[in-house]
Amino acid sequence: MKNSFTEKGKTLKIENKALTFRKEEFGVRYHYYEHPITGDKYTTQELDEINLNQLYNQYRAKHHLPFPEEIIAIRNKYALPATKMSEILGFGINVYRNYESGEIPSESNARLIQLAKDPEEFLKLLKLSRTYEGGELEKRIKIIEEVKDLEKDFFDVDLEVYMMGDKLPDEYTGFKIPQLDKFVEMVVFFTERLEPYKTKMNKVLFYSDFLNFKKSCFSISGARYMAIQLGPVPKNFGTLFDYAANKDHIDIVYTEFSDGKIGEHFMPRNDRKFNAGLFSREELEVMEIIADKFKPMNTSKIVDVSHDESGWQKNVEGFKGISYKYGFELKSV
Repeated sequence: MKNSFTEKGKTLKIENKALTFRKEEFGVRYHYYEHPITGDKYTTQELDEINLNQLYNQYRAKHHLPFPEEIIAIRNKYALPATKMSEILGFGINVYRNYESGEIPSESNARLIQLAKDPEEFLKLLKLSRTYEGGELEKRIKIIEEVKDLEKDFFDVDLEVYMMGDKLPDEYTGFKIPQLDKFVEMVVFFTERLEPYKTKMNKVLFYSDFLNFKKSCFSISGARYMAIQLGPVPKNFGTLFDYAANKDHIDIVYTEFSDGKIGEHFMPRNDRKFNAGLFSREELEVMEIIADKFKPMNTSKIVDVSHDESGWQKNVEGFKGISYKYGFELKSV
């Protein structure tokens, strides 16, 4: 499959291609420019990043290696700077920082990083490393004990998994760890901007996550999406929206229409403002694009638009999950 468009005299083309990493081959949607007159093919740094991210993401997912955000999150939960985390794990500081910046760790280093997720195991690594001593060591042990206590709240952990699904990143999460807080914040954003009904909310969430994937090879929220009759929707969207309302992030007003149907109208709360700090500048730009694009569309129009997307067309039979690879085929944005 190949598609293309022309921008400033250059023709961007996207085609299926096999790339190799660490002696393993993976299929990617390869992006490159083709000169309209000479036919010369070339890439830019931006396109190289898109192509390589697809390759690296598939390799990480296949071998269950941690993604950069997971590596950073492990360090942050113990309130450690990168220099100290690298010492505790026994890595060189540049090696560790490269992992946080996107370099794929060896399998042995990856397993050590993943072992550090467990506070009990991390405490052993901390003591063995002799990175801290005396009062500073006691301070660090106290932080780890607090993390252990926090993670004993299995209900909250299971609740997030129940609503967002397994935390392992793959092509159905946009190679992001599903994040309930970020998903809810997206709901707050679009509630403030659009005051949409439920069907429209489902679509703007889908387009935001998939457009961000198209631009970066990563979703925003890590939410999984599925194809139903009315178009793409987040998996468990009803439960997720009820959670957002029950926790007072938004209000949902039920409206009865003339045909007897009940509409769920998302309304902002005066005491709950959108927290932009959870998002990168690029993610915020994507959400603004989607808000502006779909603000004028009524429910019927936005459903029709979503039915043009191949991600919906190829998965609606059987109400299947939608791989983020269809983000490269978005037609409306």
